Amino acid sequence: MATATAPALRNTTTHWQTIDREHHIHPFTQQKELAEIGSRVITRAEGTYLFDSEGNKILDAFAGLWCVNVGYGRKELADAAHKQLLELPYYNTFFKTTTPPAVELSQVLSDLTPPDLNYVFYGCSGSDANDSIVRMIRQFWNMTGKTSKKNIISRINGYHGSTMVAASIGGMNYMHELADLPLPGFIHIAQPYWFAEGGDMTPADFGLKTAKALEDKILELGADKVAAFFAEPIQGAGGVIVPPETYWPEIQRICKKYDVLLIADEVICGFGRTGHWFASDYFKIKPDFMTMAKGITSGYLPLSAVMICDRVAKVLFDSDLAHGYTYSGHPASCAVALENIRIIREEKMVERVHNETGPYLGQRLKELLDHPLVGEVRNLGFIGAIEIVKDKTKRKTFEPVGNAGTVCRDHCIRNGLMLRATRDTMLISPSLTWTKAHIDEFMTIVKKGLDLTLKDSKGW
Repeated sequence: MATATAPALRNTTTHWQTIDREHHIHPFTQQKELAEIGSRVITRAEGTYLFDSEGNKILDAFAGLWCVNVGYGRKELADAAHKQLLELPYYNTFFKTTTPPAVELSQVLSDLTPPDLNYVFYGCSGSDANDSIVRMIRQFWNMTGKTSKKNIISRINGYHGSTMVAASIGGMNYMHELADLPLPGFIHIAQPYWFAEGGDMTPADFGLKTAKALEDKILELGADKVAAFFAEPIQGAGGVIVPPETYWPEIQRICKKYDVLLIADEVICGFGRTGHWFASDYFKIKPDFMTMAKGITSGYLPLSAVMICDRVAKVLFDSDLAHGYTYSGHPASCAVALENIRIIREEKMVERVHNETGPYLGQRLKELLDHPLVGEVRNLGFIGAIEIVKDKTKRKTFEPVGNAGTVCRDHCIRNGLMLRATRDTMLISPSLTWTKAHIDEFMTIVKKGLDLTLKDSKGW
């Protein structure tokens, strides 16, 4: 039973940490460890800065969770939600019904995304969007008489969400081990991670080799038994893995050759993060489905969207889609998405990241290659990574893997910079509103974090 909190302690860090410890289960968290140290309590945010309950100001280099593309405190988004909530706070899109925000957003998304993606299905998160795609894929192949096409192929260390189906699509072993996953019919192949796995191969040759892993798996299973290939254009949670330039053209050739549907998961990469509206634009990917969430509303309200190609949509039109969510096409979320996209367009955020701030971030990151711990840096626009290594010449990591990244992350946070570590890779994903001054501030703190990590590593 919870212990009553004394009035004098209300609205303090101790008060919130106590309640959090007693009642709140956090995602992707070791609860016992968190209970011992207490949660970090974020109380407000402004622009690209977070403020915690102790009054600390923190530069957010991760845009919340890859999502606050237009920055914090946007009154326009709050006003759009407020207006819609007063006018029509909710109605469903079942029973041959729709709402103006859902309709208008569908046209905007059709215009923004690659050609042939003209139909939209709404959900609340990237996880449920990918679940929905699997349902549609199965229905599509069943309706076209190719009922044996059931297997879904994706990549090791790919991330596509955390529901049972989405986690099965993803290739995170630690998620699988804890929940008896993946479900049957979900298969994982090599990732295009040249820095960690390319050995003596050139990036170009390695890109072709890892793409060939898809063809090899299709032939092993039988093309008549493979339904689709899921992939993030750039693997996000897996370590911001930017594939070699040879990778995506070969993947598309293989999918077309064997009639395998191609799904581009743009949950992280979409809405300007790469300096393009979508990473599919940069890599010239022509997907059959596209998954969107996060940046679609800049995280202000939950919303996901599945873009569906004409070929699939026209088949699905011939029967009921026995699938949907209470909040599919929620009018307030769609209204916020419309306003969010308007802001990105009007303030030319995509163009600025492409032409100015993205290249500047890349230029500044290259300075870190002189640091003893940094083996590689990479970015495309405002998604980037810093690889921490023990031996730069051999690209050898510290043991156990993940310790150095965690130590560096914690040093950065203590010095006023919020960023994330995957294994020993520091991940960067700021709001598109970052200026060169924000990048300079980031660099000052991240260099300090690396120096402190180097000092700590002497005993490893």
